[in-house]
Amino acid sequence: MMMDDQLCRQFGQILNGQGKPEKGGCSVSLHRAFETTVQGKKSTRVMPADVSFESLDPHGHALNLAEVAVLQEEIPAFIQALSQYGLTISAVHNHWIFTKPLIMYVHIQSVEPPLDFARKIAYAFQFLSSAPISDH
Repeated sequence: MMMDDQLCRQFGQILNGQGKPEKGGCSVSLHRAFETTVQGKKSTRVMPADVSFESLDPHGHALNLAEVAVLQEEIPAFIQALSQYGLTISAVHNHWIFTKPLIMYVHIQSVEPPLDFARKIAYAFQFLSSAPISDH
């Protein structure tokens, strides 16, 4: 099945972002809007919430991937929301050390229709202290 711009646009809208068609897929770049420092210096680049899909098959299923920066205290509720939909949480880890507050990164994946994945991720965003916002 060919990925069309309409599908990518809908994917982005569900996530309150802008879908960007890419070779064989679509991505939505969001970020968390809270103040953080790395080694005592202010940073706005360490808080992504990126969601994408690729490899759409003839049945409408795709490989769906997400990486979301999460505050340590948000992890239990966020992961529970993702788990209740059967999404695979493939990693929870830090990228940077000496961050304040402590930021962890949750990696999520599934093979299903991309709009279903986007709805599940959008639902889980409700369990964060602040919803990810569009980079645009």
